[in-house]
Amino acid sequence: MTSPTPDALLGPADIRELAAALGVRPTKQRGQNFVIDANTVRRIVRTAGVRPDDVVVEVGPGLGSLTLALLEAADRVTAVEIDDVLAAALPATVAARMPERAERFALVHSDAMHITELPGPAPTALVANLPYNVAVPVLLHMLEHFPGIERTLVMVQAEVADRLAAPPGSKVYGVPSVKANWYAEVKRAGAIGRNVFWPAPNVDSGLVSLVRRTEPLKTSASRREVFAVVDAAFAQRRKTLRAALAGWAGSAAAAETALVAAGVSPQARGESLTVEEFARIAEHKEPGQQ
Repeated sequence: MTSPTPDALLGPADIRELAAALGVRPTKQRGQNFVIDANTVRRIVRTAGVRPDDVVVEVGPGLGSLTLALLEAADRVTAVEIDDVLAAALPATVAARMPERAERFALVHSDAMHITELPGPAPTALVANLPYNVAVPVLLHMLEHFPGIERTLVMVQAEVADRLAAPPGSKVYGVPSVKANWYAEVKRAGAIGRNVFWPAPNVDSGLVSLVRRTEPLKTSASRREVFAVVDAAFAQRRKTLRAALAGWAGSAAAAETALVAAGVSPQARGESLTVEEFARIAEHKEPGQQ
């Protein structure tokens, strides 16, 4: 592998120059905050454990700060970008700053929520600075549709990072925590300061690491069935599960029957349950109930 030139990564002046040339102004609507610090993107790549044989998918590459750092370390990188101007410009940025790696880069101009396949070899890792307003749905969509993704590292709003990595019993444990845990072992992997972004956001950011389960959760219930229980339990999180799951089960009595059969107290609340317990509840739903 040819080593990239030392100054291949983008610094603050490069980012502003690129943005000005493209007429790009970061938009709140898309949650755009561009990383302007080369040390930060290299740290993200190191924390992600990107290997020379990895095929990395990146969602929301923006102007290419993280993309270039990923190309330094991975075998190939596929970036998914929804923005017309940014998608059009990124291949040229890669070709100009890292010509020896350009053939290892592919761009998919699309909404990540609509992607179910990617060009080239299947991705083995997902590394991304996700816009806070779509971070959780995009993450769960990618984990569902690309089972070859073994390792994920995403940079998200600190509050979202806390939710994703929260253990049962935590005040912020909820739907994102359980659903992420269906796929992977999830943990916080560091904090990111506001000053590495342009424009600087008014919220802190955090890194979340997800390592896919080597074996899927042992359950006879489908992912859809388990997620239906999770959604019902947290839709009314202050209620006991007997009450919260009444609609899902068909009645409070039917919910109680399923809970007892699953070994879960009908008086418990969703925030105290593991993903395995939610799966057991799904297994004991009475046939015929929607």
